[in-house]
Amino acid sequence: MVAFGMVGASISGVTFVSVPGMVMKMDMTYLQTCLGFILGYFVVAFLLLPLYYRLNLTSIYTYLGQRFGPRAYKTGAWFFLISKMSGAAVAFYVVCMLLQRYVFEEVGVPFVLTVAGLVALIWLYTRRGGIKTLVWTDTVQTFCLLGALLLIIYKVIGELGMTPAEAAKAVNDHPFSRIFVFDDWMSRQNFWKQFLSGIFIVIVMTGLDQDKMQKNLTCKTLREAQKDMCSYGFAFVPVNLLFMALGVLLVLLAGSRGMTLPVMGDELLPMFAATGALGTMVVVLFTIGIVAASFSSADSAITSMTTSFCIDICNKPKNEKLRKRVHLFMSVVFMVFILLFRLLNSTSIIDAVYVLVSYTYGPLLGLFAFGLLTKRMPRDRFVPYMAVASPLLCLIIDKTSAAAGYTFGYELLMLNGLLMFMMLLLSSSQDTPSAACQSAS
Repeated sequence: MVAFGMVGASISGVTFVSVPGMVMKMDMTYLQTCLGFILGYFVVAFLLLPLYYRLNLTSIYTYLGQRFGPRAYKTGAWFFLISKMSGAAVAFYVVCMLLQRYVFEEVGVPFVLTVAGLVALIWLYTRRGGIKTLVWTDTVQTFCLLGALLLIIYKVIGELGMTPAEAAKAVNDHPFSRIFVFDDWMSRQNFWKQFLSGIFIVIVMTGLDQDKMQKNLTCKTLREAQKDMCSYGFAFVPVNLLFMALGVLLVLLAGSRGMTLPVMGDELLPMFAATGALGTMVVVLFTIGIVAASFSSADSAITSMTTSFCIDICNKPKNEKLRKRVHLFMSVVFMVFILLFRLLNSTSIIDAVYVLVSYTYGPLLGLFAFGLLTKRMPRDRFVPYMAVASPLLCLIIDKTSAAAGYTFGYELLMLNGLLMFMMLLLSSSQDTPSAACQSAS
């Protein structure tokens, strides 16, 4: 259940909308990153999960406190809260906008009420059950998401007048079906850039993310958690392949009907759903799919932020009254973030938040890597300053390299983590950590 539910938790409503349209600009090269995901999940399963289970952690950032000190611990927790709140709110905002535009606007429901109703529903069903409720609701939501995806593909194949075998051949023969890029080292779609980045994306966005790890930590044994992690890693490739195959089929359908393709790839699937070009059933399936995807990621985010705030910031893991208050507070802040994005109404702001989210994982990567790979002790009081300096240095390097003709892609995350690691190394000494820390290392 954990492994199946995590598929839906990692496929947000934005993914449901965006991935089919990615083929218009980068073919199917995103699958190179997905292949890297597989190796990344094995690293998490056999390097990080044993550590978390050995220390019996509820919040994974407790490890930073045991290994380095209180300031490193708080730094890791705050970086997680900032990145998770921003990323989850932006993803859910896009979904709310789509639902408002294509569903609720026609019946006169205002945007504020749409957001409040959706967030309130998430708050209600996660309020009492917590993480155990999420495991089961994510399973149902993943089933709805994948079911909607398969039925939409089936409908598109029917509209093209093809059999499934003929559709598979048409996708394979289309120019957009290119997956591998080995010949252009400057391209952001180069195989090794995408593959290696995929490994590190999983390590930081799953292995170092309380949202993703808390579900695996509900498994009774380490072996069960490792089995879930590895099986989920393999499932991610075929799921994304289906999304991208749908994108190619929609391009073929648009061509057969003389329809103009949208400028933005994100509008490819909504274009067909909104115009009713595929019938009412696809409109319904599209709505079910993005709602299931967005709920599965948003409910996990709110619950994990509640857990992290109670344990890491307030240091009160067993105070049920506090947990319920924080849970309500996180839900309200989540709604405020969404409405703020609506007020700003600027794509550049959304892009900036996504960049911010990607930058905040670099210091976490450097902190955990330093703790696991060395026995040195950095000066704890300097860790917060280094965690801020690392992404700032990355920003400077990124702008400088762009002016020189090289554009960083996902590999900027690795650079961010490396800079954090080097600063920790330069500020560290040979002091021996405590016995608990040595055991953790």
